[in-house]
Amino acid sequence: MDTIHKLKKGRSSFMKLVGIDIAKYRHSVVIIDKETGEALCKPFFFNNDNDGFKTLFDELSRHSKEELLIGMEDTGHYSFNLMIALLDKDYKLAMINPLTTKNLRKASLSSSKNDKLDAILITRALMDKDYYRLIDKEDTKIWEAKELVRFRHNLTARLNQVKNNLQRNIDIVFPEYNELFKNKYTYSYINILKLYPDAYTIAKTDIRSLRKCIKYTNGLKAEDLKEKAKISIGKHSPSIAFIIRSLISEIELIESQIDEVNKKIEELAITQNSSITSIPGIGIISGTSILAEIGDIHKFNSAASLISYTGVCPYTNESGTYKASQTKITKKGSKYLRRTLYQVILPVIRFNPVFSEYYHLKRKQGKGHLCTL
Repeated sequence: MDTIHKLKKGRSSFMKLVGIDIAKYRHSVVIIDKETGEALCKPFFFNNDNDGFKTLFDELSRHSKEELLIGMEDTGHYSFNLMIALLDKDYKLAMINPLTTKNLRKASLSSSKNDKLDAILITRALMDKDYYRLIDKEDTKIWEAKELVRFRHNLTARLNQVKNNLQRNIDIVFPEYNELFKNKYTYSYINILKLYPDAYTIAKTDIRSLRKCIKYTNGLKAEDLKEKAKISIGKHSPSIAFIIRSLISEIELIESQIDEVNKKIEELAITQNSSITSIPGIGIISGTSILAEIGDIHKFNSAASLISYTGVCPYTNESGTYKASQTKITKKGSKYLRRTLYQVILPVIRFNPVFSEYYHLKRKQGKGHLCTL
């Protein structure tokens, strides 16, 4: 409890600060007086269920809502249900980056870590407005969009992994296969592998059956495919053939899921009515992804705050007269947001004269290509 009394006055306008440390099954909470640092209740635990929430609200009801600021770490889905419950009851709620409490723990030179102490550290973060961001019911409306676009990012990443695995196995059983196609993963490219997944099988297959598989492929003849298969150095492997068929089934499943997710995102984009897609190079999917990750842009005090939140600002490395000329970006923000920004930046530069002019200006000033992006 000595830690509480060491709390300094900050810039928060609220008189009482509530720190909640989020966990999977039960959360810990402490309430302090901002002016004195005095604990207004003994730190306690409440379960992550209806009875536990009632315990929390009973304790909070002892104080006026107007003087309470409730803070918790932004720990993903574990905090979501509690966040909704607090906002539904019109409490003022602040979300804190877990890195903030980690750094505060280091600054206090404390080697201890437990849920009650973390709840106290959260109240320390509430002392300074730079350490947290206020959220409201409007923020919860973009939650579905955020979940969908992140799910799409994960599906896309998984699809790339499966395709890489497929190419690995094709290189074993028919390494010359890709030479026959201008584009991978066309209808015929996939259909042939589904039916005849290695060079040995293709070489033994009737020519009329092969013609049925490649009738939609421009320039490729069944005779050429068969001849290439006959002289292939690929290994005949029933096990690899089974793996190839399984991977193709997974590719088709993931692609169908991505199509469904795209439709859902497009439906949500209509309700957002944002002008972000008016920027040449930014489409509905990427625009919705950016909006979902940033939320209400007006809650950022400056462009620098938004850049820091995104994690694309460089580290500052200075000591005495030394100042590093080049440093890596912090990557402390949302990886999904950064991934989207890197995906759209080249089309934006290509199709938008304002961004194109700024890009070339920075290049002339000596910035590298990636740095400029």
